[in-house]
Amino acid sequence: MRVIIKDDKQAVAEWAAQYVAYKINQFKPTAKRPFVLGLPTGSTPLGMYNELIKMFRAGKVSFANVVTFNMDEYIGLAPNHPQSYHYFMQENFFKHIDIKPNNTHILDGLTKNYAKECADFEFEMRRLGGVNLFIGGVGEDGHIAFNEPFSSLRSRTRVKTLTESTIKANSRFFGGDLKKVPTQALTVGIQTIMDAQEVMILATGANKATALKHGIEGAVSHVWTISALQEHPHGIIVCDKDATQALESQTAAYFLEVEKNNF
Repeated sequence: MRVIIKDDKQAVAEWAAQYVAYKINQFKPTAKRPFVLGLPTGSTPLGMYNELIKMFRAGKVSFANVVTFNMDEYIGLAPNHPQSYHYFMQENFFKHIDIKPNNTHILDGLTKNYAKECADFEFEMRRLGGVNLFIGGVGEDGHIAFNEPFSSLRSRTRVKTLTESTIKANSRFFGGDLKKVPTQALTVGIQTIMDAQEVMILATGANKATALKHGIEGAVSHVWTISALQEHPHGIIVCDKDATQALESQTAAYFLEVEKNNF
């Protein structure tokens, strides 16, 4: 596992965006051989999306031959609902770049057949040869996507019931009204994410410090699903200094030392 420690959340956003652009450009994608990118929503990746938009406008990266798969979507929200992840991605990223609409994949929260929707999502990833880079955030309880504590580390795309802590955390997007937050979502599984060639998790703020400690220093456990990243051959955590507050001092010092000259 690599751990990239930056000074603040803006530096995290810049590093992450530069890395995404580097991986796309290095891949040299074509229409027949696209770069496959897994994407998150939420407040943490917004800075990265803003930086990628700037890089696109500057001609430093193109998404014309990039295919995306989003991690999750609330059950019961229409794509045009302001708090749906379809809407989030369109407003905060897709409409600002040159990605083709049919190259973006987000789970359908209004589907009448959850099992088929989830199976089709997994099939499409496999059909394209797998995800090249899956990006995610992490919750205060260590969850990745909507894989809450005690989710199977072998889980695949499925329906997931959300915990009270996740509903409370996400209520800020619903005017603070807990009753407006959906209680279920469709989400990729931990194994779905770990099947990617490379996984990059973003973590900013002191409220993520405990999750980061368990993810980096703790045992691999379904209690803290972020810990599954320890077993990935190409896992990266990009975090700010605030998020490292609970780490042992020698842990942070180690990663600062070994990564100081790396991209």
